[in-house]
Amino acid sequence: MTPRAAPLAPPPGLDREACYRALQARDARYDGRFYTAVVSTGVFCRPVCPARTPRPDRCLFFPSAAAAHAAGFRPCLRCRPELAPGVAGWNGTASTVSRALALIGDGAWGEGDDVEALAERLGVGARHLRRLFAEHLGAPPVAVAQAQRVMLAKRLLAESALPIAEVALAAGFGSVRRFNDVMRRTFGRAPRALRAAGAAAGAPGEVTLRLAHRAPYHWGAMLGFLAGRALPGVEQVEDGEYRRTFSLDGAAGAVAVRAGPRGDHLLARIRLSRVSALPAVVGRLRRLLDLDADAPAIDAHLGTDPALAPLVRARPGLRVPGAWEPFELAVRAVVGQQISVAAARTIAGRIAATAGERLPDGGLAFPTAERLAAAPLDGLGLTRARAASLSALARAIAADPRLLEPRGTLDEMLERLEALPGVGRWTAQYVAMRALREPDAFPEADLGLLRALERRGVRPSPAALLRRAEAWRPWRAYAALHLWTHGADASAPERKGA
Repeated sequence: MTPRAAPLAPPPGLDREACYRALQARDARYDGRFYTAVVSTGVFCRPVCPARTPRPDRCLFFPSAAAAHAAGFRPCLRCRPELAPGVAGWNGTASTVSRALALIGDGAWGEGDDVEALAERLGVGARHLRRLFAEHLGAPPVAVAQAQRVMLAKRLLAESALPIAEVALAAGFGSVRRFNDVMRRTFGRAPRALRAAGAAAGAPGEVTLRLAHRAPYHWGAMLGFLAGRALPGVEQVEDGEYRRTFSLDGAAGAVAVRAGPRGDHLLARIRLSRVSALPAVVGRLRRLLDLDADAPAIDAHLGTDPALAPLVRARPGLRVPGAWEPFELAVRAVVGQQISVAAARTIAGRIAATAGERLPDGGLAFPTAERLAAAPLDGLGLTRARAASLSALARAIAADPRLLEPRGTLDEMLERLEALPGVGRWTAQYVAMRALREPDAFPEADLGLLRALERRGVRPSPAALLRRAEAWRPWRAYAALHLWTHGADASAPERKGA
């Protein structure tokens, strides 16, 4: 692949001089925020690449790996751009780009799809979506999807012993022939030549991958949150590891995630009955564990509030736990209304045992909307009204799964959620925060938030809390997590059990 002339396109907030200074310093804080393409070699690198720093006149800077790839540059084999952390610290309309990337990363938008189909799922026009991609990523959606397939394939070649044909399938290529052709054009060599000599064999059907993130990452706080809500038979937190069983598009599987040794990534062991589901599993893990947050920027912003500053210092890199699947989170949020976290966990576990899918290896998958809609909910500890709400919610989602897709603005999503059975304002905000990955969602009437601020010497009403939270935008959800976690430490958990 021969690089073609490309305009200089540094990311927003960084000019050419700033990018070059970060490159000279190999500053890890900018890893994933821009990529350097070297005109004389045709290679693009991360800012932390150990190679000798090229002269400024030989450098082009791009806001994404996809933009450099689309301009004809090939990924560096030393710094491996496919391992760079993602950044989702965009505001406003750029959240549409983040949602589009999630769909592309999950394999929900394949090689045969068009931009119009992707835009329709996001609730925007195709022309507008192309404009957003050009502004924030420097490349069109088709080029971004191609680059993501190439990057995942490179990781699988380097980190796993999967057969070449399975790597092609797992990365989302339509055929092995096309996979070989794209990899040769991108890297100038055959896929077998890119296979790392020490690629881990692992157990049959199991892959171990590094999940990059921007340090710091408070893994202890994430594990603590997930442990308190772990569904019996589905989830487990033990020995510093989060584990889960699932069924995804007909593929049964299990994941186990723990902190990596260097502090810049997590390690995920993924077992699947069908390798083509791998992109969706990786995408779900990234959202569940909030791996694309720009933690330094969020901490710096929230740390300017005197009430939040000590909490931010105590837990740098605190993330907002996401959801494995939006419908599951919606059910758990409805179940947890006005009861304790422990009680909600018990009832949700009973729902999983009653309506969930038994997997071949003995694990349990949380029920789909269709299964829950058809399941009896008597005798599980639910009130009659709550059971009716859950059944109605399941029927509504089974009839239109896109009701829980992140489309439109935050206010539009909240309005759509509040129209669902059993979903009020608090539940809608909570679902938006965790399932729809809205960083600015904020349940201002939550008693746990009010009590946590009172312990910081502030006595707000919900209206006053909402006014104060204006200064926390666009990361009010992270402020809520800091306050909730502080409240849990003080033995005063939030009033909701989700």
